[in-house]
Amino acid sequence: MDTEEFLLPRSRTANERLHALVPGGAHTYAKGDDQYPEDLAPVISHGRGARVWDVDGNRYVEYGSGLRSVSLGHAHPRVVEAVRREIDRGSNFVRPSIVEVEAAERFLATVPTAEMVKFAKNGSDATTAAVRLARAATGRPRVAVCADHPFFSVDDWFIGTTPMSAGVPAATDELTVAFPYGDLAATEELLSRHQDEVACLILEPATHTEPPPGYLAGLRELADRHGCVLIFDEMITGFRWSEAGAQGLYGVVPDLSTFGKALGNGFAVSALAGRRDLMERGGLRHSGDRVFLLSTTHGAETHSLAAAMAVQTTYAEEGITERLHAIGERLAAGVRDAAAGMGVGDHIVVRGRPSNLVFATLDENLRPSQQYRTLFLRRLLAGGVLAPSFVVSSALDDTDIDHTVDAVAQACAVYRKALDAADPTPWMAGRPVKPVFRRLA
Repeated sequence: MDTEEFLLPRSRTANERLHALVPGGAHTYAKGDDQYPEDLAPVISHGRGARVWDVDGNRYVEYGSGLRSVSLGHAHPRVVEAVRREIDRGSNFVRPSIVEVEAAERFLATVPTAEMVKFAKNGSDATTAAVRLARAATGRPRVAVCADHPFFSVDDWFIGTTPMSAGVPAATDELTVAFPYGDLAATEELLSRHQDEVACLILEPATHTEPPPGYLAGLRELADRHGCVLIFDEMITGFRWSEAGAQGLYGVVPDLSTFGKALGNGFAVSALAGRRDLMERGGLRHSGDRVFLLSTTHGAETHSLAAAMAVQTTYAEEGITERLHAIGERLAAGVRDAAAGMGVGDHIVVRGRPSNLVFATLDENLRPSQQYRTLFLRRLLAGGVLAPSFVVSSALDDTDIDHTVDAVAQACAVYRKALDAADPTPWMAGRPVKPVFRRLA
C-alpha cells in the first residue's frame, strides 16, 4: 500500500480525544504520538499473540510489545487463565494473601542469587526503593547512575539528570553523578573523587552491547572496595537474558536488583530483590532505624502475582528465553539481508542481543537521524508492521518474520531513494518523530 493512501482517521480522532484529557496523550511518554510519523500513530483496539489491531481496523505485526513487557504475546492462555482464577477469589485484602508467599517463593527459586523480594507495580518504585535502601545502609547521599543507559526511574533522583528536569530542585539533581558503561577506570576515579559519598552504583547489566569481559565482576569488586551498594536494573534483562536475569547468565551477584516488564506479561508487577541483610532494613525484624522501603496499596494484587507465577512457569517449561533468541536471530538476519539488498545496509543498523533488538536509522553521513527514522517507521506502518524497535515476543512465527522482512525491504527501497536525494523530507509527509527526553514539548 502506498503511504499516501495509508490513513488512520479514527486513530487520529482518538489521539485528539486523548490529548484533550490526558497530558501527553498517553500514560507513558514512550507511547506518545510524537514518537510516530505525523497522523500515523495507531490507537490500539486489541491484540492477540504477536498481532494487534487499531481502531481503524488495520492489523499489524507488533514489536516491543507493552514497552518490552509482553514477551509471551498478548492474552497468553496460561497467564490469562491464572489471572482469571485469582480474580474470582478477590484481588486485594486487609492482610497479606497466601498468594504473596507463593509468589515470593517462586520468584526466589527463579532468581536464586536473591534472598528476599518485595513486589510493587512499576519499575520506578522498585529502583527508587533500592536507592533509598542503599542510602540508608551506607549513610551516604550520592547515587551513581550509568550514563549510557537511558532510563531508571520517574523519580527526582534520576529525572533531574535528563532534559525533562523541570520541577526537580537543583539540590536533588546534584546528588546524582554518572559513570560510563564498560569503563572501570573512570568509575574508580568517580568513586575516589567522591570518596565515602556514593551510596550505590546502579546500571543495567547489559543493553544493546554485551558487557566487556570481566567488567561486571570488576564493578562488583569496585563496589566492595569503596563500600557502596551494587544495584542491577533488570527490568529489561530479566527473563530476556535468562530466567534468572543477567546476573544468572553472567554469574555476577549484585546486592540489590529490580525486575519488571516481562515478569507480568503486561500485568502490573515489579520486584525489588536482594541480600537479606539489606532488604530486612525495610522490615520489622531488626533493631535499627526503619527504612520506608515499599508500601503500595496495589503492590500485591493477587491476579498480578498469579500472572508473574504463570510467566515463570511458562518460561521454564517452554524454553522461552531460547525461543526469543532464535526468533530474534532470524529477524535480525532477515532485516540485515533486506537492507543490504536495497543498498542501505550501512544505514539501517540492527543492534543488541537477539531477544532485545533495536535499530538505528542513519543518514547519508552515517549519523543518527530522526528524519530517516520517520520515513522508515512510516513505510513499516503502511506495510502492517508496528515496530518502534525489533524487540520480539515468543508469539511471533515464521509468517510474521517473513511479513516483517518484506515490509522492511519495501521501506529500504524508499530509504535508498531518500539517500540518493540526500533529503528524506518528501517521504516523511510531516514533522519528524521526536526523542522522548527533550526540554521543550
